[in-house]
Amino acid sequence: MGAGEVASTMAQVVAALPGGGEERPGQLQMAEAVAEAIEDGHHLLVQAGTGTGKSLGYLVPALLAGRPVVVATATKALQEQLVAHDLPFLHGCLGRDFTWALLKGRSNYLCRASLGDVARDAGQGVLIEGPGLGRERLGQVVGWVQDTVSGDRADLPFAVTNAEWSHLSVSSAECPGALRCPEGDVCFAEDARRRAADADVVVVNIHLYGAHLAAGGVVLPDHDVVVIDEAHALEDIAAATLGTTLTAGAIVAVARAARSLLAADHPTLASLDSAATRFAGALAQAVGQRVDPGAGPLGLALAGAAEATSAVVGAARQLDPSGDAASRKDRLVQLASGLVEDVRRAGELGADQVAWVEDGPAPALRVAPVDVGSELAARLFPEVTAVLTSATLAVGGSFEPVAQRLGLDRPPPVRDGAGEGEHGDDAVSPPQAPPWRGLDVGSPFDYSAQALLYCAAHLPGPRAPAYEAAMLDELEALVRSAGGRTLGLFTSRRAMEAAAAHLSGRLPWEVLVQDALPRPLLHRAFLDDETSVLLATMGFWQGFDAPGRACSLVVVDRLPFSRPDDPLACARREAATRARRNAFVAVDLPRAAMLLAQGVGRLIRSADDRGMVAVLDKRLATASYRWDLVRSLPPMRRTKDPEEARRYLAELAARAPSRAERSEACPGGTG
Repeated sequence: MGAGEVASTMAQVVAALPGGGEERPGQLQMAEAVAEAIEDGHHLLVQAGTGTGKSLGYLVPALLAGRPVVVATATKALQEQLVAHDLPFLHGCLGRDFTWALLKGRSNYLCRASLGDVARDAGQGVLIEGPGLGRERLGQVVGWVQDTVSGDRADLPFAVTNAEWSHLSVSSAECPGALRCPEGDVCFAEDARRRAADADVVVVNIHLYGAHLAAGGVVLPDHDVVVIDEAHALEDIAAATLGTTLTAGAIVAVARAARSLLAADHPTLASLDSAATRFAGALAQAVGQRVDPGAGPLGLALAGAAEATSAVVGAARQLDPSGDAASRKDRLVQLASGLVEDVRRAGELGADQVAWVEDGPAPALRVAPVDVGSELAARLFPEVTAVLTSATLAVGGSFEPVAQRLGLDRPPPVRDGAGEGEHGDDAVSPPQAPPWRGLDVGSPFDYSAQALLYCAAHLPGPRAPAYEAAMLDELEALVRSAGGRTLGLFTSRRAMEAAAAHLSGRLPWEVLVQDALPRPLLHRAFLDDETSVLLATMGFWQGFDAPGRACSLVVVDRLPFSRPDDPLACARREAATRARRNAFVAVDLPRAAMLLAQGVGRLIRSADDRGMVAVLDKRLATASYRWDLVRSLPPMRRTKDPEEARRYLAELAARAPSRAERSEACPGGTG
């Protein structure tokens, strides 16, 4: 596969795009670099700005190479784009016969055995108590199963809650395997795995790829190439999937499975209930704290959970049921044994791990590797050719920070005996770090003409007592100048709620707030009402797409540095200090630069977009590290003058058609 073949194929693909595509030099440059990486076997980091068309930039050379490839993404939206649009389009215009499949984690697929258990219990008059599965919903699910091909929760024609779905699916920890399940030959999850095994391109999310790495490479089909799109999220997702998460709900799930087999007065059931209550209490007392899971009340609670769960495994193994009960026994043993192992790992905290209790609807004990790079250097980069791409990878124009954090700069660990020659006395060369290349192909957008970056340098510093009131006044003034049309991105929920309280009732436009509606409905409401204002936290800094006038102003309240007391960040700072590196430069600055670039990237989503990013944190203009942040952003015009900023927004608002003009131009509505 030479550069000429890639160039000619890309020209063919671009020409076949609906409406006739435009040549994008960055896309071609990316495609040629991906082809070279696959051919030579080196790893590639590609920063490709919004509008590059990076999915075609890696799919075309991967298909030309004819190697089995996995594409892992951070968002469902991109997975759907690849499977429903990009791959079918390429299949139609490349003249090559290839197959593709979307593969999700096992719990995304309905488990026929679990559905049978629920239906059997309902037929015997045993209904699930609490937020479970009622008769009406059960009937809907049974009807759907008769028609569905995929069994995928996403294909349900009606909504189900997480609590309802938990009774209809199993995790990989609970499934005993197709050979030991009476429904194994008609299992939806196994069907999906078979389709993936036969496909040339398998699309997954990064969480599932992390589970594949954590399991020693047995979850996904064999592949030569992995493309990790939205790779700015890889470090955090890998920390989660290569670690352990425990909640009291995991113990409750074992108890629920055990009740389907054991007598109601079996002593192990009371022990499980007590263990779950005790663990929940210990977690509640340590929310937000870094912990040692093997010590104190939490350690005692974990020990009790391990003892109660092990007892259930023993009790289940003494049973000799037949039929459906045999399958339930296998699932119980699998689930409980997995929990025992998770509890054991959590209680034996390694020197290279950190543990903390994470807040949420159900507090969770999280155990994660401090240095994800060491794990990826051992599990990922020696095994496949990796292409990592995102609109935001470089920090201050350099790929070295991300390469260091992900482990591309270090050799794989030496396995036992690998440092000796054939007879044990001749040393061989130690393994070398894998070759990698970083490439920034830019963006086709003219940021200097399309966007203005405003830093409100006149505001007090974000730690000053007067900051919040001044920030809110500045936010209101900017929103008024823009005529609404604002996406406000906040680094904390408390700041978002303060902004919502300040703006609501003061503005003539609707103020939308995160979680007031489900995210898809909130997104649609923001797009449908061009003058609305949307206030959100970190979940909207990435993957939120609002092209057009509805998003003419993006406001960032503060630079997105990790909290000083964030447990994982603290552990990473300590590790950097022990390695005699500057912790702020090695840990905090790269993450803040990447997050800020992601937030700023919400503004310009098409060649016709115009707008302003306002950062209400003077440190972007005054701090010694400001240029590392600015150079990580698109090349926008910059200003610190509040009058210039408001004038710019007012001019944009003046160009916007009125609601009546939009209705006249688009009869029947504005959509």
